[in-house]
Amino acid sequence: MKALLASLAAALTLATTSFASAQSFPERNITIVVPFSAGGPTDTVTRLVAEAMSKDLGQQVLVENVGGAGGTLGAARVADAEADGYTLLLHHIGMATSATLYRKLPFDTLNAFEYIGLVTEVPMTLVARKDLEPTDLKGLIEYAKANKDTVTVANAGIGAASHLCGMLFMSAIETPLVTVPYKGTGPAMTDLLGGQVDIMCDQTTNTTKQIQGGTIKAYAVTAPERLDVLPDVPTGSEAGLKEFDVSIWHGLYAPKGTPSEVVDRLSKSLQAALADQNVIDRFAELGTEPSPAEDATPAALKAKLEGEIDRWKPVIEAAGQYAD
Repeated sequence: MKALLASLAAALTLATTSFASAQSFPERNITIVVPFSAGGPTDTVTRLVAEAMSKDLGQQVLVENVGGAGGTLGAARVADAEADGYTLLLHHIGMATSATLYRKLPFDTLNAFEYIGLVTEVPMTLVARKDLEPTDLKGLIEYAKANKDTVTVANAGIGAASHLCGMLFMSAIETPLVTVPYKGTGPAMTDLLGGQVDIMCDQTTNTTKQIQGGTIKAYAVTAPERLDVLPDVPTGSEAGLKEFDVSIWHGLYAPKGTPSEVVDRLSKSLQAALADQNVIDRFAELGTEPSPAEDATPAALKAKLEGEIDRWKPVIEAAGQYAD
């Protein structure tokens, strides 16, 4: 009996301590892991959100870039981190597609994390080197079909947003093209600017300034409507490419087992950050907008991830582009 009472007392003490710790969260700096290189579109989104969350939480929210293997290295890092809310992950649509793209993952995509909320859904742009011959999307499709063995499509690596969008474009036009993977968006864009590759499909957060500056040619946005920041760029649907509608959504995660009180506090802080006027204004400049409060929740992110895994699985399987 004494042993039982002692065990119960110890458990109660641990629960009380954990609850008190969760109630006072955060007591030190928080790190958000970005599973891609610095300067890329996901990094840009994360740094804006981290700055706003820092103001709300009263502690610094730092950003750490852990790139490699299409974002899976950074995700694995957070999956294995202590479940205390001080190490988070901000990942894009690759969180869903990696479940099919990679034959072996070091984590269980749906069950290795706690869900905090959706951050934003960024439209994609289909762009090309500025001297590519076609002047519109219809002409580009005809050109690609006629030169399928030589037209090159750059991407930032297996599992990157640009890789997924490139696969979707090839699927929509029913034509395989020459895929050229890079180790990040930066070098891929550099070669596109230099004319070493022909086409790339990437997020507006990475292409808007280049399109506005005339250093690359834009053929379409993957949004249902034209974007205010790129009013002269038509949608894929306008040019008759009905299956070319995709946005690169971003979500915030914590390791599995993070206390519910901490997850709730982080979700509320994310909602506050997405309502911050500086975040709203900067997102608008990049051709996107923050997720509404009802989407910056654990339930909304969980439903999004589950639905996107189901959506992308047949596309990836049809393309046959897997990573070990």
